[in-house]
Amino acid sequence: MSQGCSRKLKTATREKLRKMNLLRGREVLPGEFWDVVAVTAVDGSQRDSYERQIREKIERKELPLGAQYKVFSDPPGCKIGNGGSTLYALQQLNDIYGKALSNLRILLIHAGGFSQRLPSASAVGKILMPLPLGDPIYQMLELKLAMYVDFPSQMKPGLLVTCADDIELYSIPEEERVSFDKPGFTALAHPSPLSMGTTHGVFVLDLHERSSFPEMESASCLSFLHKPSIDKMRDSGAVCRKQGGLFSMSDSEFVYTDSTYYMDFDTAKSLLNLLNELGPLNCEIDAYGDFLQALGPKATIEYTKNTANVTKEESSLVEIRQKIFFLLKGTPLNVILLNNSKFYHIGTTTEYLFHLTENEAFRSELGLLSSAFTVNVNENFSGCCIMHSVLDLSCSIEAGSVVEYSRLEAGVSVGGGSIISSCWVSSGLSVPAGAFMHTLCVSHQEQTTFVTVFFGIKDNLKKSVASPAHLEELLLFGFNLTKCLSHWGMENECLKFSGDASSCSLWNARLFPVCSEQQSSFSMSLRMLQAILSGTTSSPPRGTALMSMQDCLRHKNLEEMLKLKRELHHDIKQGKHSI
Repeated sequence: MSQGCSRKLKTATREKLRKMNLLRGREVLPGEFWDVVAVTAVDGSQRDSYERQIREKIERKELPLGAQYKVFSDPPGCKIGNGGSTLYALQQLNDIYGKALSNLRILLIHAGGFSQRLPSASAVGKILMPLPLGDPIYQMLELKLAMYVDFPSQMKPGLLVTCADDIELYSIPEEERVSFDKPGFTALAHPSPLSMGTTHGVFVLDLHERSSFPEMESASCLSFLHKPSIDKMRDSGAVCRKQGGLFSMSDSEFVYTDSTYYMDFDTAKSLLNLLNELGPLNCEIDAYGDFLQALGPKATIEYTKNTANVTKEESSLVEIRQKIFFLLKGTPLNVILLNNSKFYHIGTTTEYLFHLTENEAFRSELGLLSSAFTVNVNENFSGCCIMHSVLDLSCSIEAGSVVEYSRLEAGVSVGGGSIISSCWVSSGLSVPAGAFMHTLCVSHQEQTTFVTVFFGIKDNLKKSVASPAHLEELLLFGFNLTKCLSHWGMENECLKFSGDASSCSLWNARLFPVCSEQQSSFSMSLRMLQAILSGTTSSPPRGTALMSMQDCLRHKNLEEMLKLKRELHHDIKQGKHSI
């Protein structure tokens, strides 16, 4: 990206943040902000968690006041995807607002799921991940609202759909606005490398090779491709070429990829009628692939039979896709090309670390800090990120690490590339590099207890095997799980798994000791981690209960977790210089 493009992007982003800061904690004027901000949750427990945290944010005046904040959970049963969540959210909005719904401007943020690739967000949710920005400190919810702060005033009644773990930054000419005022769908599009197109949605547009591109322009989409191969992009005419000029891409070849989209109320009403026709859903529907692929004059029904990108194929999926196709066929897909824009995804441990500690472009564009809402940060710290925490001045944090919602006592050291989340680390302890450690409050035997889970930053918590006989295929910190058990004085046959007995994974393996105190929980789990790294042994005391990450979410004590954060908040506000 040229220096001019980068400077414009940074300036535009800071202006959005300035506007958001002016709205925080005050009553918004009619048309100035969203009428409804709706967040989707995977189940009733996550819904209750979101509602409680959003309520506290409103009480602390961290959000604009006067808007309606709603959280809608998916129905119990099978996973229905963000497309299914969109349909059920529409149904619940219609139940609440009735005919008045047709006059509302609604932001719908998909935040459901268990965040298995970033477990520090599993208990509180991706939409409430902290960011080193703002005072009070921002979470993803505030950042989403900031990045879209100009949209409500330029939008006809309808629904803007987005996800909780991505960030879109863009600049446009000062005299222009991003407007959502056309019938059907209107999507934002970002110039991206062809490699990114293979994991996103790609717009096929009627664009010819040009020497210059404006910062923003509108186009009509011929068709939409969902996670296509590079050959498919070329064959479909999705690949564009440039010859210089103002542009965010350095490559001469690029595609336009998706992020956020708007649908007008008439279209939303059609989808609502579809849900009534379908009845309870029993398969995953994608709000991008299954809705947008039906749009555009060159859309064909062929995609409805392509299940290559489906997590779990259900027999009813093709039939439902075809009903969506015939319902939406002919609906316009307008595209707003944001030629000076960037799309960032922050949904994994590696992405979280990279963007908050290493990605200088991202940090500069957003104005991210190395330390935000934190007491006693050593000025010599560099290349790390510390948020909402209390540290002793003698602590050492190596570059590439994130510390959030934690207390670190005297002499604590944290190796590079680690995440320490919601932990209380006792004096003198040393956390190895590349470690993920996260303490959760859980209810166990009618008592408030603590569990500290630990993984390697690059561990795959989703990988599963059919039985404990294949534990050597599961890797924890690069060591097979069978070897780890030997260091902890545990045998394969003694290890229990929560949930589905036919699926054994790091996510549902009962490995982590339940302790009565936050500090002892961290210390015991750290000793287990150090044992596998040093080749020694460290066994939890006999009779200690063990939980999996899955167990922790089922038994989480959110009230106690929020209480601990409030205590941290109070101590930081008071500016205490000792723990």
